[in-house]
Amino acid sequence: MLLLPLEVLPEPEISHSGSVLIELGIILLVLAGLGRLAARIGIPSIPLYLLAGVLMGDGGLIPVSAGEEFLEVGAEIGVVLLLLLRGLEYSPQDLRNGLRSNGGAGLRDGLAIGVPGFVVGLMLGWSPTASLLLAGVTYISSSGIIARLLDDFDRVANRETPVLLSLLVMEDLVMAVFLPITGVLLVGATLAQGALAAGIALGLVFLAFVVSLRFSDRISRLVHSHSRELLLLTVLGLTFLVAGLADAVQVSAAVGAFLLGLTLSGQVADDVRGLLPPLRDVFGGLFFVFFGLSIDPRDLIPVLLPALALAAITAVTKIGTGVFAARRNGIGPKGQWRTGLSMIPRGEFSIVIAGLGVAAGIEPMLGPFSAAYVLILAVVGSLAMRFADRIPSPLSVQSGGAPVASRVVSRPPRT
Repeated sequence: MLLLPLEVLPEPEISHSGSVLIELGIILLVLAGLGRLAARIGIPSIPLYLLAGVLMGDGGLIPVSAGEEFLEVGAEIGVVLLLLLRGLEYSPQDLRNGLRSNGGAGLRDGLAIGVPGFVVGLMLGWSPTASLLLAGVTYISSSGIIARLLDDFDRVANRETPVLLSLLVMEDLVMAVFLPITGVLLVGATLAQGALAAGIALGLVFLAFVVSLRFSDRISRLVHSHSRELLLLTVLGLTFLVAGLADAVQVSAAVGAFLLGLTLSGQVADDVRGLLPPLRDVFGGLFFVFFGLSIDPRDLIPVLLPALALAAITAVTKIGTGVFAARRNGIGPKGQWRTGLSMIPRGEFSIVIAGLGVAAGIEPMLGPFSAAYVLILAVVGSLAMRFADRIPSPLSVQSGGAPVASRVVSRPPRT
């Protein structure tokens, strides 16, 4: 028998698309496992997703390379969907009531929380723009985490919950103005160009509020469809179009999506809130992972102590804001204490703000500092909400306030 020499067969090569799919599959499975772990131990999944991204980035344990371009696009979609649903949570009546009932508390909140962040940024030697972004990171509480924990802990019907939610409405309204202005600062425009761009941005924000308060029902009727497929296609098409146009005029795609969400109300808002959360959660998870990919774990070490100090300061001032607002609305000491502790968590919006600065490259340490800050307060704030009734309160039993006010927000934001 004639034996032919055996040739060594070449090893099969994985195509680029195959590598992307493998990495994406691993990332999604990791997120699924972390989500289950978060649910089991009773904390939000956001800090775990951030940690996963840090461990997969440069200097991490599981470097991701092939799928990074896809992750970047997925992250952009994620932040747009996060902010769209954030806007959909608020009806025109919510906006009116939030401004009327807790406008003063919201302004005090901005000074008490934002100023320490700005000062710490300057003390670290950062530019005024980077320090302003850090002020935004510290200012905004996570309504996504807070709303979910209110539901998990069966506190939606509590008397203090409407006050808490009205404060979150106020913070989101502040962010709708804050983000366009910082977007102008980040592009490095001249004074004249910056003034023009800021005027356009604020004009669009004002227009969105007017449309939301006066014409949202009409717009919603035009958008609505009894077909879930057509409704989803219409809303997603409008969202990406508005987000893209907003980005073109330097307002930020995320703000454009948020403002669109504000203009939709009624049945269409209810239907979209039922359809989009799974899609938002998947792409939102990719957004947090992508942000974590930009952070070298070694960069977390030098910022850990400053982030911890700032977290302690702003946690105390947030508690004070919540107590003050609840007391003004006639809530008792226990409810005041629960309101204050519930304002501690930071999450998605803080990362969105930090992400703008990271993308613009204005300060290398902004990303690691913000990640450490959010990780600390997302976990500490969640535990504080869980054990609010067991944590000793410094409030006197006699520290009541004015008569109990009517509910200022008709329903809680859902995630």
